[in-house]
Amino acid sequence: MVMKGIAVCLALAALAMVDQCNAQKVVSKPAYNSPQKIQKPGPPQQVQAAKGPQEPVVQTKAPERPIVWAYPIEPVVEPKPEAPFVPRPPVVTNQVAINCRESDIQVRVKTAFFGGGKLKSPYELTLGPCPAVGFDDSTQSLIFESDLQGCESNLRTYDDYLIYSFMLSYNPQATGSTVVVRAITISMLLECHYPRMHNVSSLALNPIFTPFSAIKVSEELLHFSFVLKTEDWLFERPSYQYFLADMIYLEATVKQFMHKPLRVFVDHCVASASPGGSPEYVFIENYGCFVDAQITGSPSTFLPRENDVTLRFQMEAFRIQGSTEGMVYLTCHLKATCASVPIGEQNRACSWMGQGWTEASGVNGACGSCGQGGGSDLSKPSRKGRSLPAAHREVVEWETTITLDPIRVFERTV
Repeated sequence: MVMKGIAVCLALAALAMVDQCNAQKVVSKPAYNSPQKIQKPGPPQQVQAAKGPQEPVVQTKAPERPIVWAYPIEPVVEPKPEAPFVPRPPVVTNQVAINCRESDIQVRVKTAFFGGGKLKSPYELTLGPCPAVGFDDSTQSLIFESDLQGCESNLRTYDDYLIYSFMLSYNPQATGSTVVVRAITISMLLECHYPRMHNVSSLALNPIFTPFSAIKVSEELLHFSFVLKTEDWLFERPSYQYFLADMIYLEATVKQFMHKPLRVFVDHCVASASPGGSPEYVFIENYGCFVDAQITGSPSTFLPRENDVTLRFQMEAFRIQGSTEGMVYLTCHLKATCASVPIGEQNRACSWMGQGWTEASGVNGACGSCGQGGGSDLSKPSRKGRSLPAAHREVVEWETTITLDPIRVFERTV
């Protein structure tokens, strides 16, 4: 029995070997025209995995250069130094002048309206709906004229006077083709006051007789004025503040009513830190000798006369030594004589021009005694009927002394 079992086992083993050989032959010789599949070897990891689990291989790469990056440090903002800046306050400028006449008005407006530069067009400025009627090249001013009832004026009636008011309008236009406007729309109210002296009742008018003595008294009335003026001499200066090296423009006038033609002079002028105080600085002396330029070398001078009733002069601003506030009081003695009286050593307006003296009316020979001291007396203001030399005893002089409101002169900051 044992032998039989061994024989059976050997036979089965032989059959198994034959089947394996046949199977290898079939794989090695594929059928004709059948696609041949070539198995590529798998990656090494798969082969190794087939062999069994192994430890993973980890490779590290050393950095090429050391890492030096860090968070940025926030910069420290240093405080800005305070600049010595003081904003300049706006300065009131008088660019509009109105002349109220008997039945109409005339308005002059400078093209640098309110200090805002030149007008782009004259049509930006209107008096009510009325445009300008003319232009003055000498003063760069637009001229408006209207009847008292024209240009949409408004009338207000009171017990003692009438008021005609007009509206001056400034409508700035855009610059060129842009929408840029560098000014604002402004409206200014202009008024003319007229006294109501006419009888408007239906009662009969009684004639009033004016005695000859009243007429003579009215002839003796004169009105002197002594004011600060703007640089163009068109308006009275609204501000009494100056800086050193500024020019002070002054104008002395006399208004004559029923007089013969008159001529005004400035005989004497002093400056002080207080009214009537000391020290005093005499800058016009000896009947109209302007000595400030001769003493200090300043450009102070009388201007050439344009008419007999007006005398203009300019002087460089100064301070009184010892005055901490810079206040200066100007006191001048004014005089009016008949225009027929010739200009001489007691009626003159002389200026020092560096090489000699010149007179405002061109009569330079009248300045011969200038620089020798002397002058008129300020202690006798408002004197009338002062006698002249024998050749002109019939001529009467009118004179007065005027003290301006104090001007204040500041030091100019450099």
